Amino acid sequence: MSEEILLRVEGLTKGFHPGLPPVVDGVNFAVREGEIFALLGPSGCGKTTTLRLIAGFERPEAGQVWLGGQAITHWPPERRRIGFVFQDYALFPHLSVRENVAFGLRHLKGRARAARVEEVLALVGLTVFKDRRPSELSGGQQQRVALARAIAPGPRLILLDEPFSSLDAALRQSTREEVRAMLKQAGIGAILVTHDQEEALSFADRLGVMRAGRLEQVGTPEEVYRRPCTPFVAQFLGRTNLIPGEARGSWAETPLGRVLLEEEASGPVLLSLRPEGLGLAMPLDHLGPRQLEGVVLAREFKGHDLTYRVQLDGRELLVQEGPESPFRPGERVRVLVRTRAVVVGRGG
Repeated sequence: MSEEILLRVEGLTKGFHPGLPPVVDGVNFAVREGEIFALLGPSGCGKTTTLRLIAGFERPEAGQVWLGGQAITHWPPERRRIGFVFQDYALFPHLSVRENVAFGLRHLKGRARAARVEEVLALVGLTVFKDRRPSELSGGQQQRVALARAIAPGPRLILLDEPFSSLDAALRQSTREEVRAMLKQAGIGAILVTHDQEEALSFADRLGVMRAGRLEQVGTPEEVYRRPCTPFVAQFLGRTNLIPGEARGSWAETPLGRVLLEEEASGPVLLSLRPEGLGLAMPLDHLGPRQLEGVVLAREFKGHDLTYRVQLDGRELLVQEGPESPFRPGERVRVLVRTRAVVVGRGG
């Protein structure tokens, strides 16, 4: 992937109601050439408004948008060379697939226009469906038509607003994989807006987690999942256990005993331990009170793994085990800490 910056957003701010906090509040991030970036967060956190500010559908109150080194903050949408795929696809029902894709190619005429339509339809694998109407296509095929229409004018960047949310689970995964492969093949940078953690983790090269108009953390999916910076990021990007502790350098004293830390710290801390970082075993008589002994409250079987809820000294923990794990609700278990904890908060 090129290290050249394609898009840069600096201090982007937008409010809709005087006296209320802004919907987008000082957002900063960059997207590299050919990179897929995801904006992840709960409904109402400002993700889609950020996308619309980048597209030019909304005007910011403060901040700048740069594309390819040019300040485009005040450019109209049609000048920006940015494609937009809407949540509901926004296809024209009375036009064929070919006519939908050709709609944005008014600058091309005759054979050049037809050739570009054929080229893009081949890219998204829809050549054989070019004469069908959207109503004659599956949801995944309609999604690819919407992507083809966005790609056809040759944009520098594609914006995807919750593009897979209307598809059922099986189709959502396969369509997501297809769209990602198409974007990579075309070499087009993209920003995906989603509230689906799995979608962001699997689709994006990097992601930003948004909360109440602000970006709390930006990084690769692995970085953000393994080393969340705040309790919100730890809880929103997958499940976690938040444990208070007293840090003393490379370890902390906690209700789970002495726990090793990913980075050195001192004083009161709040720690994140993912469910897969804990384990269960049978209690051992010879360890007596020195072992962490809890009671299984619930067992959630998910095929590839099991998630337990375990009560330990008045605290509920989530523990992930393999599908063969034998423990049942009501049984006493020994809780094991298998990984280092991540500091997500400091101070009392």
